[in-house]
Amino acid sequence: MNVEFAARPRRALLAAALGGVALSALSGCALLVGGAMVGGTLLYTDRRTSGAQLEDESIELKGVSRVSETFGDRAHVNITSYNRVVLLTGEVPTDADKALVAQTVQRIDNVRTIVNELAVLPLSSFGSRSADTLMSGKVKTFLVDAKDLMATSIKVVTERRVVYLMGIVTEREAVRAADVASQVSGVQKVVRVFDIVTEAELADLTPKQKAK
Repeated sequence: MNVEFAARPRRALLAAALGGVALSALSGCALLVGGAMVGGTLLYTDRRTSGAQLEDESIELKGVSRVSETFGDRAHVNITSYNRVVLLTGEVPTDADKALVAQTVQRIDNVRTIVNELAVLPLSSFGSRSADTLMSGKVKTFLVDAKDLMATSIKVVTERRVVYLMGIVTEREAVRAADVASQVSGVQKVVRVFDIVTEAELADLTPKQKAK
């Protein structure tokens, strides 16, 4: 099992995985989503600001629209934005198309950086995409079962059995999450696309978010 780091700054169709993250309250830091149980009810908390979340949703929607206008059904591109870091996955016909998708999305307002994981391959089948969706669900279940992780702080994207993990997490959380995901049957590779914060930054960030 391989665990890789996506090439990006540390502080750093077409289907869209909507519901990403956005701008960090800590400049250049990664954000993380958390959940807590109170009275039997799951309370969803987010280390991003509400404005950051809206920015990510806007990036995804605009990205899907612009890539669709350019490629139509010639490409299968997933656009996932988390804390303004945009992950591109899927398949395109040529290397030039791969670069063009990245350039198109990079021009969208508030995009911080692009992690271009598009493959120059024939478009994946419906069956392959369905299997990827099921695999993402399995990975999320494993993350929930890991009691030392806040599973809602981690976004899971799967493409051709390669699992991408996004979020704002500490180094400990990043290592642990990648290890957990790698144990899911059928996962070919785990790629970390995390923004990393220190334990101190995380402790400082959480109270600010709760105060909103």
